[in-house]
Amino acid sequence: MFYTDYTEERLISVEKPITPPNFIKNVIEEDLRTGKVKEVVTRFPPEPNGYLHIGHAKAIWINFSLGDEFGGRTNLRFDDTNPAKEDTEYVNSIQEDVKWLGYEWEEKHFASNYFEEMYKRAILLIQKGKAYVDDQSADQIRETRGTLTEPGQNSPYRDRSVEDNLKLFEEMRAGKYQNGEKVLRAKIDMASGNINLRDPVIYRISHTPHHNTGDTWCIYPMYSYAHPLEDAIEGVTHSLCSLEFEDQRPLYDWVVAECEMEKVPHQYEFGRLNLAQTVTSKRKLKLLVDEKHVDGWDDPRMPTISGLRRRGYTPEAIRSFVYETGISKAYGVIDLQVLEHFVREDLKLKALRTMAVIDPLKVVITNYPEGQVEMLEAENNTENPELGTRQIPFSREIYIEREDFMENPPSKYFRLFPGNEVRLKHAYFIKCNDVIKDADGNVTEIHCTYDVETKSGSGFTGRKVKGTIHWVEATQAVPAEFRLYEPLINAEDTEEIEEDASEKTFLDQLNPNSLEIAHGYVEPNMKEAQSQDKFQFFRHGYFSVDPKLSKPGQPVFNRVVSLKSSFQLPKQ
Repeated sequence: MFYTDYTEERLISVEKPITPPNFIKNVIEEDLRTGKVKEVVTRFPPEPNGYLHIGHAKAIWINFSLGDEFGGRTNLRFDDTNPAKEDTEYVNSIQEDVKWLGYEWEEKHFASNYFEEMYKRAILLIQKGKAYVDDQSADQIRETRGTLTEPGQNSPYRDRSVEDNLKLFEEMRAGKYQNGEKVLRAKIDMASGNINLRDPVIYRISHTPHHNTGDTWCIYPMYSYAHPLEDAIEGVTHSLCSLEFEDQRPLYDWVVAECEMEKVPHQYEFGRLNLAQTVTSKRKLKLLVDEKHVDGWDDPRMPTISGLRRRGYTPEAIRSFVYETGISKAYGVIDLQVLEHFVREDLKLKALRTMAVIDPLKVVITNYPEGQVEMLEAENNTENPELGTRQIPFSREIYIEREDFMENPPSKYFRLFPGNEVRLKHAYFIKCNDVIKDADGNVTEIHCTYDVETKSGSGFTGRKVKGTIHWVEATQAVPAEFRLYEPLINAEDTEEIEEDASEKTFLDQLNPNSLEIAHGYVEPNMKEAQSQDKFQFFRHGYFSVDPKLSKPGQPVFNRVVSLKSSFQLPKQ
């Protein structure tokens, strides 16, 4: 398989292993060598309670890439055990995101397809004296669970007979009890140093219709009970998950063993992907959507895969990014500039380089013939000649960026000011002669003259100018909207606000300047730009046509990334 390599700022395709050296690969190689496993089976198991985010992109890559690297299989499985928070909208979006990233699953499964089997295994636990029905409330269970230094307290219902527990559990399934009235708990060890083993709840009552099973069930397994059973049922050999599940591995192994599963999967944990100024908690992302702080799950400011796609990120850039971040157990926060670096590297040979004026100021070239429109040739990408050239119009009236003119400039300002001459990209030298202002003293128009001998490509060498500016011909310019983004979160390290901060504290961290909307013009050939078409606008950055807001003849462009960054990939 070929991946992107970056050396000395040149994009080169070189053959690499599908994943870099890592501890999970070492485990798999040893398992195959010793015959512990005959075939590698992995899975990507999202809960359909929200949209996938950039952290999931790493988990997807790890599972699918390791499965592929060892000639195995990778399944897509929806861990849909909590109907109150799940929806088919999320199921559909997850499948779309996985495919967009470039992966195809071997089989698609739902945890809910195994509910009957999970119920039978719970019955087995009760019969073995390994599970019991508890009448305590959720608050009571939490209060008697103990602390890291103090053991928990046994439930007064812990010693119910097997017969009573079987009867009560069957009544729970039959719908006799209300939500929260009873739960089924595993009977393990209330004094365990691992709090996850202190008689965890494995079934709870929820009279909520399920997106897949409808009203068939009113009791649902907890994730920590269901997940290991799903892996065992599907024959998963290497259950790969992020590091926060490490403390639950003993419970994972307990469930598989005590439920007497024929196939025994093993769990391995890796460090999850953490980006600076980025929150990936689904609960907090959903809060942003529900309270309309963003324009839905696919808002280009969101760290969701659909948000990144709408903004203009490419799957190739994301795959290269997660490859370079590697697989380890270390916790770390990665600067956003690292991700943006890979986006630039992927787009720089793909995107057409064109001109857009975001804050327009009109220029009248007074000595250019009135009514004349001249077509000039411009290359589409100087680093990729295969993208060819285009024709752009030039006439007496053009638009330039307002920041490219100053009436009283500081020293070393080489753009346009009275008496100064600059080069128009792909066109001529122009010289500012006059400034037109409104009644309030604001500059509304500048008058210039051009030198016909200085046409771009003519070989003119009579004199040099220090400034080159971009422009758009005024009579055929296409009005466009430009959406400029900054990070949605102000905090650099978001670990604390990921899970612990209150909703108010989290919302206080939102960047009020995360979106700026500007209106300007683009070249006329951009009029028919299609959804997700990508361009490099001179000096402004890489932009992509918004798939939801753009209309025929009225394009809306999302800035994907700016042109430059201070980040440099370390040399290998």
